Order: sequence, then C-alpha cells, then structure tokens
Amino acid sequence: MTEATLTPDLVQFIREQKDRQEIWDCLLRYTRGVDRHDHALMVSAYHPDAYDEHGVAEGLADDFCKWAIGWHGEFQTKHQHIITNHTVELDGDTAHGETYYIFWGENRQGPPQLSFGRYIDRYEKRDGKWAIAHRVCVNEATFNQEAMPIPAEWAEKIFSTGPSRRDKQDISYRRPLTRTA
Repeated sequence: MTEATLTPDLVQFIREQKDRQEIWDCLLRYTRGVDRHDHALMVSAYHPDAYDEHGVAEGLADDFCKWAIGWHGEFQTKHQHIITNHTVELDGDTAHGETYYIFWGENRQGPPQLSFGRYIDRYEKRDGKWAIAHRVCVNEATFNQEAMPIPAEWAEKIFSTGPSRRDKQDISYRRPLTRTA
C-alpha cells in the first residue's frame, strides 16, 4: 500500500469533509445574504419548505428571509452576523449542527446592539445540495453599546475603504477586486 492509496476509511473521511464544508458554505450564504440584503443568497441556505424559529419571528424560509432583511433595513443602518464555533453530526443525508453567533447592529435610533447566541440546525442533503431544513435561533444575551469616539486623526481614513453597503454595490461583490487609488 502506498501513501496515495485511497482506503475505504480515507474515502469516507473525504466524503464527510466535503459534506461538512458544504454545510459551512450554507451557513456563510445565510450570513452574507442577510448582511448584504441579498434575498436570493440568504434563502439559498434553506430548503424551500424549511422553517426558522428566531424567537422574535418565525416562519417558512422565504417569508423569514423577507422579514429579516426588511427588519434590518427598517431599524438598522448596518449590521454583521458573525459565526464562530461550529459542530455538526452527520447521519447520512441528515445532519444536526450547533453554530455560535455574534451579532452587531447599528440602530437607527438608540445605541448599537450586540447579541450572542447559537443556531441549532437540522440540515438535509436533497438532490445533492445541503441546506437548512429547520433552524432554532437560541438568543443567549443582548446588550446596548456605548460608541467609542474615534480620534480626529483617524476620522477620515478609518472609513475610507467603505462605505459598507447592504446591496450588490458592496465592495464584496466587486470582480475583479482591484486597487481603486
């Protein structure tokens, strides 16, 4: 047996890693979609009949995504959904995951919001595509923040690479990414 031999356990490992990566990519479609107000991208993280229980809102995937983007647009000027620790248990074409999140939002009225919690998800692989079949968002804590003043010498430069946009005009959609100077 050589180092390049694909043993059955190695083939199984590669399949599992591929599934795990596709599930992680699903989570990133969700966070990028909601933060860029890209409904098509956000809803692509779900199967069409998926259900999302977010506490403050719940419903079928398409309805929930419309609500979430609308809520953020109405009440916040910018926001970020950041995902961190992630575990997933694979069981054939079904998987269960727990993903920690941090949420920050600059509110139109009042101080910025900082929240922490977990997404508890059931994923299903249908027609070769992993997506969320059911989500429960467990909100652990929410805080209001006091903004820190920016030093005058930084004020012009700190936001010179922005502004952050919540649409496809955001710099993250620019292809190819090139220097603008």
